[in-house]
Amino acid sequence: MWCWRRTEKIRWTDRVTNEEVLRRVNEQRSILQAITRRKANWLGHIMRRNGILSDITEGQVEGKRGLGRRRIQLTDDLKQGKKMTFQELKREAENRENWRALFGQSNGPVVRQNT
Repeated sequence: MWCWRRTEKIRWTDRVTNEEVLRRVNEQRSILQAITRRKANWLGHIMRRNGILSDITEGQVEGKRGLGRRRIQLTDDLKQGKKMTFQELKREAENRENWRALFGQSNGPVVRQNT
């Protein structure tokens, strides 16, 4: 954002919102895609390792099951978008190149607008 403000010659004292700056430089935020991409990168990192974090994401921690509806798991939105089971996700996470091809690399929260 700072770079775009500099290129547009917007001083820090000017009251110009970030949305206005993005509009001026023809950019668009895609926050949900960025969150999903970063979450996929983090989960891929966790799934490739052995430890307590991987045990927690796999649901292997012993404990008392609560009442009510099922809790949303970290991997639910990744499984739903790609129509994969957890075991298939874990197998893909073992190979970093396949994982990046499946979910993309984290390039930040801003994507070029196609206009």
